[in-house]
Amino acid sequence: SSSAAKSTEDRDVLTKAFPAGFQWATSTESFKVEGAWAADGKGETIWDRFGHENQAFNNHNADTAADSYRKVDIDVYLLRGLGVNTYQFSISWARIFPSGHKDSLSEEGALYYDNLIDALIESGIQPVATLYHWDLPQALQDDGGWTNPSIVAAYMDYAAFCFHRYGNRVKSWNTFSSPWVVSHAGYGTGVHAPGIKDYVTASYQVTHNIVKSHAEAWHVYNENYRTTQGGKVGIALNSDWAEPADAEKPEDKEAAERYLQFMLGWFAHPIFIDGDYPEVLKTQIANKAKECPSSAPAVLPTFTDEEKARIKGTSDFFGLNHYTSRLVSSSVGGCTPGPEGVGDFQAKVDPSWPATASDWIYSMPTGLRSLLNYIKSEYLTYNNVPIYITGNGMPTDDSGDTLNDVSRIEYMTAIELDKVDVQRFTVQSLVDGFEGNKGYSERFGLHQVNFEDGYRPRTPKQSAYLFAQIIEQNGFVSQICSRPKSCRWFDKIQVKCLATF
Repeated sequence: SSSAAKSTEDRDVLTKAFPAGFQWATSTESFKVEGAWAADGKGETIWDRFGHENQAFNNHNADTAADSYRKVDIDVYLLRGLGVNTYQFSISWARIFPSGHKDSLSEEGALYYDNLIDALIESGIQPVATLYHWDLPQALQDDGGWTNPSIVAAYMDYAAFCFHRYGNRVKSWNTFSSPWVVSHAGYGTGVHAPGIKDYVTASYQVTHNIVKSHAEAWHVYNENYRTTQGGKVGIALNSDWAEPADAEKPEDKEAAERYLQFMLGWFAHPIFIDGDYPEVLKTQIANKAKECPSSAPAVLPTFTDEEKARIKGTSDFFGLNHYTSRLVSSSVGGCTPGPEGVGDFQAKVDPSWPATASDWIYSMPTGLRSLLNYIKSEYLTYNNVPIYITGNGMPTDDSGDTLNDVSRIEYMTAIELDKVDVQRFTVQSLVDGFEGNKGYSERFGLHQVNFEDGYRPRTPKQSAYLFAQIIEQNGFVSQICSRPKSCRWFDKIQVKCLATF
């Protein structure tokens, strides 16, 4: 049977090594782990404000988080223990420019990242820096944040400073990480900071300004730093995989495609194809404007021809953050704002997919394989840049057996099965942290952090041992059994880890 053949194929990949020089990485994000929220002149961020206004789970805040600001040596020690050759971290804009503008430079803040980068390089670990992972300086938010077109110039100044200061050592840059989440959850549903609920206009304006900001930062690098520094600048886009709920129904296939275009295509199409939004997105929104004359559920800004030319082709790699999949069916969205209403689709999960501590992440590793193939055919035909998996993980909850979490490693099996040029795999995250509106109730770390202890001690989880073994062997060469749930991995240091299949 085809399923038996696939099972054999999946098992085969576990005995193959990854290419020499494959980048094994883990990651953190500044506001989730650094803490020291007002130390050394750092400006307030939208997530500081969000936490202090008690909008996160259980009134949690990021004031101390995992205390990584004061634990550079310890975190780098953990990275050496894992054996990773690459570490992705994000820079806090407000730690460097407290007001968001270059005239507010904090030398102490800038020095923190110098020290981190130097410690990584001394340990033989490649630093990968993300310029923006959600923590906008509150002072910029007070001026409208990402809805204000003036933010493009402020972001360019910030990017230029970082390239100038760190680019002699940092050779891989993400301009943004998961910008869809900023537009969708920050300005659409409002469940993330800054908590704005305006999916009709603000959410689309935010994407518009982020795409322009990304392109301008790429040009800053390309024109001023590429020849001397020799690095790569790209963007890390997040996307689910969308599977038609009924593969026999053409309308469900079209709905699944709309789901992908409203999520991934919203950002990827302008950057990787032609400088403009996907035709599906533009048509769908235009149709809704006609269908709902009194209250259009979406207002899509337009790029000028000059802007399209500036945006097209501005990424040296395709960064992908991927966590889960959805089954998508066609529906009548009416005049309801938001992707499902405007996109005329409904998304659900298959009850057989393993759940996680997150109410939206269901484990479906084959979805990553499908998504990688989709990206290759949809976006990389004209400009065949490498794919970096810049974020993949799943949370466990903060109670019970949090150290037994090997299922988060399964997604790696998707990488080698097809001839897709994936050159990096980033497991999110190095340590547990402040997970935005979920506070400390969800744990993504390879290392557990004790948030009850003021010192914030770290303890490796089972996934850390397994990941270290995979890295050491540059591939999956351990024995693996496919079912049932009681099957166990045995690694060479005899750590028994329960796997969930």
